[in-house]
Amino acid sequence: MSFLTASWKKLCFANYAVDPTILKPYLPAHTELDFYKGKCYVSLVGFLFDDVKLKGISIPFHKRFEEVNLRFYVKHFDGKKWKRGTVFISEIVNKPAIAWVANTLYNENYSVFKMHYKHDLTSEENFFSYGVFYEDSWQLLQVTTAPKPEVYTSGGIISFITEHFWGYSIKDSLNTWEYEVTHPIWKSYKILDSEILFDFGGIYGSAFEDLSHRQPDSIQCMEGSPITIEGKKRIKG
Repeated sequence: MSFLTASWKKLCFANYAVDPTILKPYLPAHTELDFYKGKCYVSLVGFLFDDVKLKGISIPFHKRFEEVNLRFYVKHFDGKKWKRGTVFISEIVNKPAIAWVANTLYNENYSVFKMHYKHDLTSEENFFSYGVFYEDSWQLLQVTTAPKPEVYTSGGIISFITEHFWGYSIKDSLNTWEYEVTHPIWKSYKILDSEILFDFGGIYGSAFEDLSHRQPDSIQCMEGSPITIEGKKRIKG
C-alpha cells in the first residue's frame, strides 16, 4: 500500500534560473543537480492537495488544503539508471498534522502558515491565486490561464519541471531518503498573465532574496491528477 494517496490539482509553477552554488547546502548525498539547457532552476509552486489519505486512512480536517513550496531538481544514479527527482527547500501548508508527518517521517522542511487558495473560472480564462500570510501581508503566486488544459510538447521546459518522479531529502551528511512519486503526464494550461509578490528572502533565506525582485524565467500551470507517494528508502553512505 502506498504511504500517501491524494490528488494534486491546479499546480502553478514560477521557474527561476539560479546560481547552482546557492543550492549546494540543500543537496542530499548521492544526488547531483539536474540542469536544463545548462541552467539550474528553482520553482515556486502552489497547488491544491485533495482527498489525502495516509496508508488508506483519511485524517479528519486534513483531506483538502493548499501548499506552496520552493523546490529544485536533482538526479541520482542507482547503479543501473538515472532517477530524476526533486528536493524541497521549504514546504508551507496550513495543516499542522501534515507538517508533523512530513517532517518526522520524511525529513522534509514543512512549516505552517495561514494560507488561501482561490480559483475563478469563466468561459475565457482561469484565475488561480495561492497566498501565504507572512509578516502581516499576503505573499502571492497568481496565474491567469486559458480555460482548458491541453497536452504539451515533450522535451521542453514544461517536461523538465514536471517530469521528476522521485523525491530526495537529507537524512545526514552521508545518507539520503528516497521516495517515489507516481502520477500520469499532466495536461498544461496556456499562460495568459501572472503576478508574483513574494518575500523569498524572508521566507526562504537571504540566498533567495534576489528572486523577490526578478520576473520568473518561465511560468506554467498544470491540471494535475491523482498521485501516490511511496514509502521511503535510505540511500546509504
